[in-house]
Amino acid sequence: MKMRTERDSMGDIQVPADALYGAQTQRAINNFPISGQHLPGAFIRALAKIKAACAHANGELKRLEQDKADAIIKAAEEVIAGRHADAFPIDVYQTGSGTSTNMNLNEVLAHLATASLGRPVGANDDVNMGQSSNDVIPSAIHVSAALALSRELLPALHRLEQAILTKAEQLGGLVKTGRTHLMDAMPLRFDQELGGWATQVRHGRERLEGLQSRLQQLALGGTAIGTGINADPRQAELACDYLNRHTGLDFCPADDYFYSLSSQDTAVELSGQLKTLAVALMKIANDLRWMNSGPLTGLAEIQLPALQPGSSIMPGKVNPVIPEAVAMVAAQVIGLDCAITVAGQSGNFQLNVMLPLVANNLLTMTRLLANSTPLLADTIAGFTVNQAHIDQSLARNPILVTALNPVIGYAKAAEIAKKAYAEGRPILEVALEHSGLTEEQLRKLLDPVALTKGGQGS
Repeated sequence: MKMRTERDSMGDIQVPADALYGAQTQRAINNFPISGQHLPGAFIRALAKIKAACAHANGELKRLEQDKADAIIKAAEEVIAGRHADAFPIDVYQTGSGTSTNMNLNEVLAHLATASLGRPVGANDDVNMGQSSNDVIPSAIHVSAALALSRELLPALHRLEQAILTKAEQLGGLVKTGRTHLMDAMPLRFDQELGGWATQVRHGRERLEGLQSRLQQLALGGTAIGTGINADPRQAELACDYLNRHTGLDFCPADDYFYSLSSQDTAVELSGQLKTLAVALMKIANDLRWMNSGPLTGLAEIQLPALQPGSSIMPGKVNPVIPEAVAMVAAQVIGLDCAITVAGQSGNFQLNVMLPLVANNLLTMTRLLANSTPLLADTIAGFTVNQAHIDQSLARNPILVTALNPVIGYAKAAEIAKKAYAEGRPILEVALEHSGLTEEQLRKLLDPVALTKGGQGS
C-alpha cells in the first residue's frame, strides 16, 4: 500500500496515500482495533449536517471566510449524500467523547474542501471552528436519533397500529376463548384482543413523540465544558436555523449547556421508551405465535401467512418466522438499553464518556424496530381465522360457567365446570342437568357474544 506522511500535534504518522482522512484518524485506527464495527452511517450524516450548519453560521458571522464556508458545506453535502462511506473506519469502541470520530470527519471535510477550493482548509481551525467534540458529538446523537424517529420509526409504528385496527375491524364480532396464565378463561372478541395490541403500539408511539422536544435541544455552542469557549454566542442559534431548514425539524440550542454536555438523560429516556416498545412488540409477537400454534396439537386459532419452509428435515412444516424475528429484535433492544443505562451513568463532572456507545446503540435500536414493525404489520394483516376450531373450543370451555355464579353460586358452578371438563362435554349440556335452570335460561346466560360485553358476573 502506498503511504503518505501526515503530521498532527503528536508528530508524524503514515497514512494510506489515497485516504481522505489524516493523522488523528490514523492514530484512532491504530489504537482501537476492537470490534471492527463502525458508527452508523446515519450518525456520520448527522454529524456532517452539523458541520455544514456550523460552517454556514461562521460564514454568516464573518468568522470564517465565505469561500471556505462554502467549500466545507459542499464537502459535508457529499458525505450527507452517502459518498465517501469508507472514509470513516474508526471503531465504535474508542475515546468516550467521540473525539476520534469528530476529527475523522473534520479531516475528511478539510481534505475535500481543500481539493475543491485550491487552498488549505484546516480540520481544527476551519471545519471545527467554534466547536468541540464535547458539544458536537452529543448534538449528533440527538440529531441522528430525532431524524431516525421522525422519518423511520414513528411512520412504521403508525403503519403497524393501522394494520392492527383494520384487522380488528375485519374480525368484528368473532368470539374466541380468552386466556389468563395460558389457561382457558372467559370469552372475548378478536377486536377486543387486537384493540389491546393497537393501544400498546399507540402508547409506544405517543411516548416517543412526547420526548421529541427534549431530543431536539442540542449541546451545540457549549464547546468543551459548557462555558461556550471559542464559540460566538450567536453560532448555535444560526446553526440550528440551518439544520431546521434542511431537516424540517425544530432544533434549538439547549437551555443548559452544562447539563447537555455532562449527561445523557434524554438519550437514556429515549432508550427506555424504545425498550418499552420492544416489550410491547414481544408480547404481540408471542400472542401471534401461541394463536398460530399447531396446526393439530396447538391452539390453532389463526393461520399466519406461510413465508418459507420451516424445517430442513420435516417436510411441510411452516413456522411463525416473522413473530420470531420480531421477538429477537425486542430481546436485542432490551439488551442495548441496558448498555445505554450504564453509559448514562458515565458522566463524570462536565462530560459523559460513553458517547459513541450511546450513539451506536440508539440508532441500532431505532433501525431494528423501524425495520421489523412493517413486517409484523403485514403478518397481522395476512393472518386468517380458524373459525370452526375456535367455535368448537369455545363451546367446550368450562370457564363459561362463571356467568352462572350470580344465579347458582360459585360452589355449584365449580362443580359443573369440573364435571364438564372431566367428561369432555359442553358446559351447556352439563349445566342443564345440574343447575336447575332451563335450556332457554342457560343459552341466554352462556351466550359467548353477550359475555364479551360485561355485566354477566362478578
